[in-house]
Amino acid sequence: MKKKLIAVLFLLAAVPAAMMQAAGDEGKNAGAGTEAGGLKNHFKFYGFIRNYFAFDTRESVAGTGDLFYHVPKDVQMNEDGSQDLNSSNSFRFLSLTTRLGVDVYGYQVGRTAFGAKVETDFYAGLTDKINGAAQLRLRQAYLTIDWKDLPMGKENMAAVGLKIGQAWHPMAADQPHVTSLETGAPFNPFSRTPQVLMDASLGKHFMISAAALWQMQYMSAGPDGASSKYIKYSCTPEAYIGLTYKTAGGFLARAGMDILSIKPRRTGTDNAGNTVMVSDRITTMNYYVYLQYRKGKFEAKAKSVLSEAGEHMYLMGGYGVSYKGPDGHWEYEPLRTSSTWASVSYGTKWQVMLMGGYIKNLGTASPLVADVVYQGNAYTDSGNLYFNGNGFSNLNEMWRIIPTVVYNFGKLSLSLEWDITSARYGDYYDFDGKGGKYLDAETGLASGNLHWVTNHRIQMMVKYTF
Repeated sequence: MKKKLIAVLFLLAAVPAAMMQAAGDEGKNAGAGTEAGGLKNHFKFYGFIRNYFAFDTRESVAGTGDLFYHVPKDVQMNEDGSQDLNSSNSFRFLSLTTRLGVDVYGYQVGRTAFGAKVETDFYAGLTDKINGAAQLRLRQAYLTIDWKDLPMGKENMAAVGLKIGQAWHPMAADQPHVTSLETGAPFNPFSRTPQVLMDASLGKHFMISAAALWQMQYMSAGPDGASSKYIKYSCTPEAYIGLTYKTAGGFLARAGMDILSIKPRRTGTDNAGNTVMVSDRITTMNYYVYLQYRKGKFEAKAKSVLSEAGEHMYLMGGYGVSYKGPDGHWEYEPLRTSSTWASVSYGTKWQVMLMGGYIKNLGTASPLVADVVYQGNAYTDSGNLYFNGNGFSNLNEMWRIIPTVVYNFGKLSLSLEWDITSARYGDYYDFDGKGGKYLDAETGLASGNLHWVTNHRIQMMVKYTF
């Protein structure tokens, strides 16, 4: 089934190539005058200066100068058990997410239109200790090729577009109503990645999308941490296919699936102690449904994702080792995670928004490798589980509520947000009292002594758009 789906994606991606060749021939025959006297390149510069002021009530995992929020940290008691060392306040304000971009448009040969985008901000250069100088980093850089007004039956017209370069992952593009930097992550997928994406609009209501994607900044977890080498040695691009339905009344529905096949290891060790080449591979699938409704000043959105090892999209997931063979080859089993959010927004000058999200770690469908058997139950070392580097493998579930008020005054926006994020952790099993970290081998979950920890983030944003 998976091989057939991948074949369909590549067939869909081949369709615009034939159209481009036909449009090029048309340009040769009749486009000399069009290119000379028609549209020319146009540049539109854009961006904003954005400052965040954030206060937290608990130590948390957060990136980009602690502005990109992930998850509150678990309880860490001191030696006499009198204090939780992660229960401390913190504050920061930074403008490093200031953005610069340029759109290129207006160049056309025959019926083929070309465009491009380059977008950057200042995050690069900072360390986890918030020191060093912020430098420019690449956010998006892609070109577009479009064919519009293609005949499709008697009444409807079709349009086909190609996007090639670094852009938002198709599963991450629809985001909730928030002003925080993480835009709903990790409840919403978050990834900008190299890709070749085709969108084919079929009449007024339907659009088919297909893409081949690679990994750069947002990567899979594995034995050597987060790395793009796992997809590099797989020699297999990530594949996506999706369907969109929209109406003139403001309703939009989208559904899609994503297939990723990686090789977590290139070499292993057999029982004789020899280093050998191995053919380790894990193939996972991620599914999502997105709904949107807009009428006047009101808008509602919702998305639900069922993921297998979705950590390359910043989802709280990963995978574990399910078998270690005598020839050095390993097999793997993905953690399944359910992530759902919904949000509403009303207003223009004064805007009120509310977002709610929930994540549930569903565990593995098949057992992981057993390192310890205790009282008839099998347990696996947490080192056999490769989890999102911005989360923890003993995370059981998590929820978030964010009410927001925004005041828009021309190009100036002021927002105040209250982010309440609560995570439920289970204790790792420690059988020898030496700090061992074991999980239930049947599911890959930490299910003992489940407990909640909560962080309150009060955040203000000041943004000037130009």
